[in-house]
Amino acid sequence: MIFVDRHLARQMELCHAWRCIHYARAQARLHPECGVRIETTCGGQAIFTGMDSPLNRVVGMGFDRPVNIDDLECLEAFYANKNIVPRIDLCPLADESLFETLRQKNYSVESFQNVLIYPLSEIHTLQMPQGIDVRQSNQEEANLWILTTAQGFESNEVPTQESLNILSPNFYAENAACFFAWVDGNPAGGAGMYSHEDIVELGGASTRMAYRRRGVQTALINGRIKAAHENGNRLAMVLTEPASYSQRNLEKIGFRLAYTKVIMTKPLLNKESP
Repeated sequence: MIFVDRHLARQMELCHAWRCIHYARAQARLHPECGVRIETTCGGQAIFTGMDSPLNRVVGMGFDRPVNIDDLECLEAFYANKNIVPRIDLCPLADESLFETLRQKNYSVESFQNVLIYPLSEIHTLQMPQGIDVRQSNQEEANLWILTTAQGFESNEVPTQESLNILSPNFYAENAACFFAWVDGNPAGGAGMYSHEDIVELGGASTRMAYRRRGVQTALINGRIKAAHENGNRLAMVLTEPASYSQRNLEKIGFRLAYTKVIMTKPLLNKESP
């Protein structure tokens, strides 16, 4: 069992932050019109990857030094320039000054994320579901991986261009390793693995409608864990919604809760208000 202290929490938050950074850099190459911006603050990363992007957020803040009002006002100006609200991933093991400063600036809770971990030394306990072949995709399969994962997320064999655009940087990110689950010679699902130092984040997993309830998600989790272990990583992590189907699948395999993050936000002031 791994004890999650502040040092390990910082490493995990950095792993997620670098996943976001590499996604943003890939987005800038694929869609320069999005106006991608990345800014370092208090050891964390403020990310903007385009209007309505789920990755517009601040990750890893509050570990390198105390946070003050000026820090938050700089972040607010960063996002106000794009006319979107600031969102800050608040890790419970961050410096206490971040909690107090968010309170002073009237931030409120928007949502929660559970961070689950799996020590890769326990890989011997994994069992692959029968009839499913998991392997890493190659560059020539980029469009197929993007399409497959989009089909799974949308539960539709003809996904929208918006979904394809959101998923594309996941494949082309510098630290990405993307995987297929194959059933009877057909791509049944796809998933990503994103490494930083000796920790990997598993994410972006989906299963096409016709192949659900066959163990595809379990196979994708186990396949990525095996690959991470072979690459010399020591820990796998996943972010999930609390009490979600994904969390249940992960806990069945052996993941356990490390901590719960709070997504904090503050609406932009109406510039026309007196």
